[in-house]
Amino acid sequence: MDALEMLRSLNSNLETDHTETLEWLDSMSAVVSESGRERAEFLLDQLHGWAERHRVNVPFSPNRPYVNTIPAEQQPAYPGDRKIERRIKSVIRWNAAAIVVRANQELDGIGGHISTFQSVATLFEVAFNHFLRGRTESQIGDQVYFQGHASPGIYSRAFLEHRIDEQHLLHFRRELAKGGGLSSYPHPWLMPGFWAFPTVSMGLGPISSIYQARFNEYLRDRGLLDTSASRVWAFLGDGEMDEPESLGAITLASRERLGNLKWIVNCNLQRLDGPVRGNGSIIQELEAAFVGAGWNVIKCIWGTDWDPLFEQDADGTMVDAMSRTVDGQWQRYVVEPGGYARQHFFGQDPRMARIVEHLTDQQIHTLRLGGHDPVKVYAAFKAAQDCTDRPTVILARTIKGYGLGEAGEGRNITHQQKKLNETELRHFRDRFEIPVSYDQLKSDRPFYRFEKNQPEYEYLMERRRALGGFQPCRRSACVALAAPKDEVFGEFLGGSGEKPASTTMAYTRMLNRLMGDKTIGKYIVPIVPDEARTFGMEALFNKYGIYAHAGQHYEPRL
Repeated sequence: MDALEMLRSLNSNLETDHTETLEWLDSMSAVVSESGRERAEFLLDQLHGWAERHRVNVPFSPNRPYVNTIPAEQQPAYPGDRKIERRIKSVIRWNAAAIVVRANQELDGIGGHISTFQSVATLFEVAFNHFLRGRTESQIGDQVYFQGHASPGIYSRAFLEHRIDEQHLLHFRRELAKGGGLSSYPHPWLMPGFWAFPTVSMGLGPISSIYQARFNEYLRDRGLLDTSASRVWAFLGDGEMDEPESLGAITLASRERLGNLKWIVNCNLQRLDGPVRGNGSIIQELEAAFVGAGWNVIKCIWGTDWDPLFEQDADGTMVDAMSRTVDGQWQRYVVEPGGYARQHFFGQDPRMARIVEHLTDQQIHTLRLGGHDPVKVYAAFKAAQDCTDRPTVILARTIKGYGLGEAGEGRNITHQQKKLNETELRHFRDRFEIPVSYDQLKSDRPFYRFEKNQPEYEYLMERRRALGGFQPCRRSACVALAAPKDEVFGEFLGGSGEKPASTTMAYTRMLNRLMGDKTIGKYIVPIVPDEARTFGMEALFNKYGIYAHAGQHYEPRL
């Protein structure tokens, strides 16, 4: 959009000097052209500061347009082998679906989820291949909270890694079956050496990840453990964000400046039975909430297929239309043929219609979304990883049941999809080029695994070695602590004598002695929500201090 077109779009009631307005707009256009976007952003920030100091009201919106946060020209180069990663991801998709289908064939009604993993597969695979670090002798690795309904996909990858075998897959949702099985959802009690965190109880994964990130910083600040290279990742669903616990502590994360925390919200726009926001936009709504809470927000909405269309959208007509479109309508575009989107979305304006006049209806229908495009996903993850001064959330647009076609891609029924018939399986096999014959398909819906001498297996393992080991993985290694000496408790063993003492008073004195012990004291951390003074603990404030990860910025009044 050039300066004149921008001027025409302004509210005429506010425009009193066309020439001056054009000069300002032309100046900003020149800055972007000559010095880049960052320089323009700096100047706007300086103007914003000037306006605040001089009490000039600045229009505010917590939302940016409904486009990717990272422009195409600022994307980093993709570091992996796209072809081999796609083959691996396709087989993982197949096995994830086969796990649920075969489980329900053997025991009708056992349940499971096919569609969630199909929507989040690219997000997971880019993370597994390039970001999620395992635990080694020299680093504790990353802590990862996985979206619970996507567990079949995690099991499928573990099968390709030869960490579990076919017998486990056949016993999905029957972890106590003879020979071993797999739990429905992530839980370390049910699979102690595999899952690190329980997540499927809606809302507990998000809030737990915040406190895990805070605890990691505490360990580092106290010198108890070096967590500087460790990050906490949480893969979450957009419907899950409606749980009170999901957003209940996001201001704590920004207040504590938890730059080690990275959330990825899988915005497939659907909950169990229908749209998350039929008449609204969950991505825009979440962006506003996280921006207001002080998070770094990265939107990953459109795939590479859309980049040439944005280049032709010189006056921003298409971007404006995107921002007006509600989620219920986006879902309609997913399930209808491309001609429907040509008529009802691009047909809103002749300028938009011209943008796609060179595309067939099928090409319009298959324009890829950001959450299914490894290049866009990698750029978002890289930007999140590089942000270290505050928590980051990636809002990734996906399609629930991606790849299932008529069996449930983008449809409201897709969450309940537990079985696929022969025709649906053949469509899935052909779309993702799975090396399974028609006869095999008819007989037992087979799992597929690369041999250890195949390049796909070698690539899979090389990437995990480069990142430190497998994810998820739980290791229990407790450091033995020496017990404090008897004299620490000496004054308490004889009682209080003639002088009465409350339980809380005795406890506080004992706590004081234990915290002062050179052997065990540094491991004792009183966590007091309130009323420390009521129980006589105020003496501990001066002696041991009050923890603040971001630093103490005021002088406490005792």
